[in-house]
Amino acid sequence: MIHNTTGILNSWGSDGWELVQIVTGPEGGLVAYLKRPVAPAASASASASAPASGV
Repeated sequence: MIHNTTGILNSWGSDGWELVQIVTGPEGGLVAYLKRPVAPAASASASASAPASGV
């Protein structure tokens, strides 16, 4: 399968992801590691107070 790697990485970058490293995977393909900041405390506490479903 052929991908538009630049377009995919640019899209993730516009969503707040930062490319950290690209390495060769165990089966020869490429694996990209990305990171982004943790959500602000206000958002985390709002989602933590939401009731859990299916428990």
